[in-house]
Amino acid sequence: MKKHNFSAGPCVLPQSVFKEASQAVLDFNGSGLSILEISHRSPAFVEVMEEARSLALELMGLKNKGYTALYLHGGASTQFLMTAYNLLQNKAAYLDTGSWSAKAIKEAKLFGEVETVASSKDKNYNYIPKAYTVPNDVDYFHCTSNNTIFGTQMKEFPEIKVPMVCDMSSDIFSRQMDFSKFDLIYAGAQKNMGPAGTTLVVVKDEILGKVDRAIPSMMDYKTHIKKDSSFNTPSVYAIYVTMLTLRWLKEQGGVKEIEKKNEEKAKLVYSEIDMNPMFNGFTEQEDRSAMNANFTLADESQKERFDKMWKEAGINGLNGHRSVGGYRASMYNALSLESVETLVEVMNELQRKA
Repeated sequence: MKKHNFSAGPCVLPQSVFKEASQAVLDFNGSGLSILEISHRSPAFVEVMEEARSLALELMGLKNKGYTALYLHGGASTQFLMTAYNLLQNKAAYLDTGSWSAKAIKEAKLFGEVETVASSKDKNYNYIPKAYTVPNDVDYFHCTSNNTIFGTQMKEFPEIKVPMVCDMSSDIFSRQMDFSKFDLIYAGAQKNMGPAGTTLVVVKDEILGKVDRAIPSMMDYKTHIKKDSSFNTPSVYAIYVTMLTLRWLKEQGGVKEIEKKNEEKAKLVYSEIDMNPMFNGFTEQEDRSAMNANFTLADESQKERFDKMWKEAGINGLNGHRSVGGYRASMYNALSLESVETLVEVMNELQRKA
């Protein structure tokens, strides 16, 4: 029986993608070769890479608008330093909303001055700061759209006069937004796109080449753009599965339609958290993430019973991060409404049996 997978990542992907990807491991498109053994320089994989890059721009509404999509190694963690390597000449502004933005700030300080314009660390990152100003004299502003660990999500982004960089690792392609407001977007694949192993970078070409430092080839976005995202051997399988997932997303009606489904799932679980006296929400209500719902038990003596119940219901990956404790229901694009309904029924049953 397929489990209801609420894991924060790597996480659930569409069943149709799993099936097609598993077939490709045995025989890729009738070639007699596995997707794991084809050359990354072969016409067959070049076609995969180009479709994956094209679909990313299409789903963001950024095709033919001066942006390039890349699939790179090293996860979002490498992007913490790569963005600064390529863009930070003198000073950058950062919004500190969680563990990942704090790590990005740490890396950026290696390359220049960093101004933290606001932080929610004072309340263990359970809210998104609102009243802050981004200076006009910085090289760029960096933010994190969704915080997987703490379950917060930026609902609005500032109107600024400097380039905006955003880590969208945990809510990429989950909701509609004006992606053209951003000059550089990066996201690890293992939430809404594919397996761990590749990272999507979407960059506005005109912002590059403005720092005077020498950038190592592997750290230079321009290197990867010139080589069509294949300067070195790319993560062939991860990119292939990402392409399949983006195809699936387009077939669902794109970001507009998936956002409706995500809102329905989030509303269901947050309604139960708010109405059920057995649970408390962690995040400030106005900043709640549609991707990651964090909650705790009002009575810790119920933990053993609740854990037994959700595991018996076929639920996986519900334990919260150690920084918060409690529970975390990650509801990425491919998670079904049925899975959320199963979780809510278990939560409701705990109340009935208490």
